Amino acid sequence: MAFHEIRFPASLSFGSVGGPQRRTDIVTLASGFEERNTPWAHSRRRYDAGLGLRALDDVEALIAFFEARQGQLHGFRWKDWADYRSAPASRQIAYDDQVLGIGDGQTTTFRLQKRYASGGHAYLRPITKPVAGSVRVGLQGHHASEGADFTVDATTGTVVFDAPPPRGAQVTAGFEFDVPVRFDTDEIQVSVASFQAGDLPQVPVVELRIR
Repeated sequence: MAFHEIRFPASLSFGSVGGPQRRTDIVTLASGFEERNTPWAHSRRRYDAGLGLRALDDVEALIAFFEARQGQLHGFRWKDWADYRSAPASRQIAYDDQVLGIGDGQTTTFRLQKRYASGGHAYLRPITKPVAGSVRVGLQGHHASEGADFTVDATTGTVVFDAPPPRGAQVTAGFEFDVPVRFDTDEIQVSVASFQAGDLPQVPVVELRIR
């Protein structure tokens, strides 16, 4: 799978509509009870990039981006304005926003993740496309220094410490992140007359699984 480390214009994704999608298999038994299961461990996000277009310049930018990605062929980064930070929207990103793991005295590599919790249940979402320069890391409740204590791979979402964190030490992080996506169509149909009349093209975008 080819992936271009470039972000879809954030000014266009700002007006888009989309969010997480789950897949649930439901079987209704003869008794009326249900059995529910899911083949997906993680949700998959979908968006419509066409809804963010406001002017013909935006249409030209969209077409240029689409052609450079060769339609569905190459993946790219997408900023989900409703969910792109490790911290709530009401406060600044901090090094202790999310827990990445607990040191065992040997492991040096930790993967970024975001926890979604409600009513005693939680989901851990892997973060594979952090925004370069935005990652802050904490170790045992203290801020660690990038370059001196750790490095970040912004293409995979991994944090690598120069020395393994001590056994029992909590590793935390704060960050901004993008969603790895691709276009979910190989064609874009735009009519200038229809666009000026308020008829926006549909440009589906779907999240990619990144190992």
